[in-house]
Amino acid sequence: MNLVIDVGNTSVKLAVFQGSSVIFKEILELDLFFDKIQKIHTKYPLLKNAILSSVSHMRDQDVKLVTSLFNTLLLDHTKKMPFANLYSTPQTLGVDRMALIAAAVDQFPKKDVLVIDAGTCITYDFKNQKEEYLGGAIAPGLRLRYASLNNYTSKLPLLELAAPEKHIGNSTNEAIHAGVVNGVLYEIDGAIDEYCNIYPQLTVILTGGHAHFLSKRLKNSIFATSNFLLEGLNHILAYNNSQ
Repeated sequence: MNLVIDVGNTSVKLAVFQGSSVIFKEILELDLFFDKIQKIHTKYPLLKNAILSSVSHMRDQDVKLVTSLFNTLLLDHTKKMPFANLYSTPQTLGVDRMALIAAAVDQFPKKDVLVIDAGTCITYDFKNQKEEYLGGAIAPGLRLRYASLNNYTSKLPLLELAAPEKHIGNSTNEAIHAGVVNGVLYEIDGAIDEYCNIYPQLTVILTGGHAHFLSKRLKNSIFATSNFLLEGLNHILAYNNSQ
């Protein structure tokens, strides 16, 4: 039984795995983390191992609590991975991107896989049939694009995410929705097309907070999944514990 902790830019995801199955999952604000970890420890007395992945700042007391209650793997680029990391600057590679590739290796072995994570940022990460991680791309996510239009102009409003009603926006609000949402869709479909030109048997995974919103609107065939990053972290923990 493993505890997986994914600290993102805006929230914390917690999951308890029994083998490869998720038996508990919750998304919460970082301020609630300390109390929730104590409750999980009480609820699952057989829970011994944990992995902590963070792309944001965590309070020292939160880290100390996890490491005091569980045998904890603090994920960084020095830990053993189930793939060959060919990134030229591995020390700068986000732990979330490592986890996504670990999940791709575990669930799609010996295949060319592009993992697209649509969250605060949209990341593109690729591993080949040799289980080599080659890299990818980082782009602003949907909410960042809405925010940038508001922050860097004097008159454009800050809008909440919404599907554009028309391809051609005939009001400022509709034009923003059309530009942001369609721009992301064109970008993702274009990236997939370019990868497919080189890797014809490409498998594409779409995950992250906006995966469901985007998956219905993309023209390319994809696998949409919400737990891919958590599953990757669980696989990294199991891989390190088996070495």
